[in-house]
Amino acid sequence: MKPAPSIKTPAQYIASLPADRAKTITAVRALVNKHIPRGYEECIVWGTIGWVIPLSRYPDTYNRQPICYVALSSQKNYCSLYLMGAYTFGSASQLEPLQAAFKAAGKKLDMGKSCVHFESPDDLPLEAIGKLISAISSEKWIEIYEQSRLMTKAGQAKKAKESAPASKVASKRASTKRPRR
Repeated sequence: MKPAPSIKTPAQYIASLPADRAKTITAVRALVNKHIPRGYEECIVWGTIGWVIPLSRYPDTYNRQPICYVALSSQKNYCSLYLMGAYTFGSASQLEPLQAAFKAAGKKLDMGKSCVHFESPDDLPLEAIGKLISAISSEKWIEIYEQSRLMTKAGQAKKAKESAPASKVASKRASTKRPRR
């Protein structure tokens, strides 16, 4: 359920939903707002309610969009909570703690490509999700973003360009010059 283009705020997004969905999204939104670290901004991003690193703070993104950390949306048959920390690489990944939290709570983890599907807040281990959300500061999220960009082809090319000797062209020219007579 993509919101109408006229929806510009989270409150407008929620007001556009049927009453039962609005209640569910409002409850999970309150959880996120309670636990989100300083430095993230709540807004509408990609047609969802999102908590992002705003472009005013970090404008140099590959797609000129804010760096999303958490997002929340109402879909046709379920709601989705996007926990980007669960999809990071290495030790920063929150996937294992998320899976363990669902198992410990005796709840079924229904994951999509980049989100947790749920119908009611009761489907989620709310306390554990709050801890996961509060675990990554905005500064750390920027660091994770920068590290992930270095793993792309564009990032590798940029890294190689930055580490190449500055006078590589000049040294090549010097070695091909003919001696003066």
